[in-house]
Amino acid sequence: MFNDIGPLEVVTLVVLAVLVFGPDKLPKLIQDVSRTIRKIREFSDSAKEDIRSELGPEFKDFEFEDLNPKTFIRKQLDSDELGLKEIRNGFDLKKEMAEVSDAARTVGDMEDSAPSQSSSGGSVDMEKRPEKPSLEKKPDAGDPPPFDADAT
Repeated sequence: MFNDIGPLEVVTLVVLAVLVFGPDKLPKLIQDVSRTIRKIREFSDSAKEDIRSELGPEFKDFEFEDLNPKTFIRKQLDSDELGLKEIRNGFDLKKEMAEVSDAARTVGDMEDSAPSQSSSGGSVDMEKRPEKPSLEKKPDAGDPPPFDADAT
């Protein structure tokens, strides 16, 4: 519960408690606080046991911490009944993307360095391929921008 409290903070709390309550009342206060915490724990444990007994024997291993959604999901994913870990370990997105980009580069390099073949060979000569017309025509300096009725 208090995992993030360091030793310096504990010493500071003790010094503040001594200053606020005084050395005479501090032992009685510590006993009262510890007794209250013990009663709260006993009440909580008895309430948990009552709920477990009401639910029946099939819920004997039920933990109330499992009601927390994060804990529930973590527990379900750790059980790995569906083989999710195997799927997760077998799928590496960076590796897949690197393979695809390498394949695209290889195909591009092959097209650029392919020797020209005659038309009787059945393939198109890479040198004589017509260029694609530009889809965007750049307006002159004085022309207004093009109007697109679908965009308004």
